[in-house]
Amino acid sequence: MSAGAVLAALAGIASAEAAECPRKDALGTSRILSVDAKATPRVGLKSFPQTLALADHEVVLTFDDGPHPPTTSKVLAALAQECVRATFFLIGLHAAEHPEMVKRIAREGHTIGHHTFSHPFMARIPFEKAKGEIDRGIAADEMALNGVSATTPSTPFFRFPYFEATQAQLDLLQSRGIVVFGADLWASDWNEMTPEQELKLVTERLAAAGKGIILFHDPKARTAAIMPAFLRYLKDNGFRVVHVVPGTSQKSADTR
Repeated sequence: MSAGAVLAALAGIASAEAAECPRKDALGTSRILSVDAKATPRVGLKSFPQTLALADHEVVLTFDDGPHPPTTSKVLAALAQECVRATFFLIGLHAAEHPEMVKRIAREGHTIGHHTFSHPFMARIPFEKAKGEIDRGIAADEMALNGVSATTPSTPFFRFPYFEATQAQLDLLQSRGIVVFGADLWASDWNEMTPEQELKLVTERLAAAGKGIILFHDPKARTAAIMPAFLRYLKDNGFRVVHVVPGTSQKSADTR
C-alpha cells in the first residue's frame, strides 16, 4: 500500500472519530497515526535524526510529568472542548498517587505513555537502576490504569526524563518493542514565564517549524492556562491534530 493510501485509510478512521464531536466548529482530531517500534523505534528531532511522518501543519500534542489533578483536569477540559486527543507520558509515582486521574485520561480517549517512576537523570545512574526506573514506572502506570502491576506496557510508548538516555537504555527499549519519543519542539514551560509569554513562545516556534511533536507539561499551571488559547491558535491557523496510537501488531516482551 502506498503512503498516500495509508494516510487516506487512517483519515477515514479519524473521520468517524471526528464525527463524534458534538461541536461542529471544534478543532477536532484529524487522523490517527499508528506508531510501531519495528518501523520507528525512536522519534523526535530534538533527540534523534528521524521523527513521525507528519504532513505540513500536522501536530502531535504530548504532555509529560502528570498526572497532577489541579492542572491535568484543566488540560483535559480544554482538549475535550475541542475534541482533541493527546498523549500523556506519566510519572509512575504520580500515577500511583492519582489512579482515578489516570483512568480519566484513558477514558477520555488519550494515549498513555510512560516516563519512569521518579524522573531521574537516566544517563547518570547505573544500567540496572535505570532499568528498574523504567519497569517500576510502567508497573505503577499499569496498576493505576488496569489494576495489574505489569512491566509489559499496554501502550509501549516511553519518553526519557530530560531526553537523557544511554545507548544501552535505548537498545533495551527497542528490544522490548517500546517506542522512544523525543519531541520536535517544546514550550519550555519548565522555565519561569507568564502564560502569555509561553503562548507566544510556542506559537512562534510552531509557526517556524510548520509541524511536529510538541512537548508540554500538564502539571504546569501556565500550560493549563494557555491550552484553550493554544488550541484556538491551531484551529485559526490551519493546523491539524494527529493522535498517535500503538501499531496493532506491536507487542512488548514480557519481562516479569
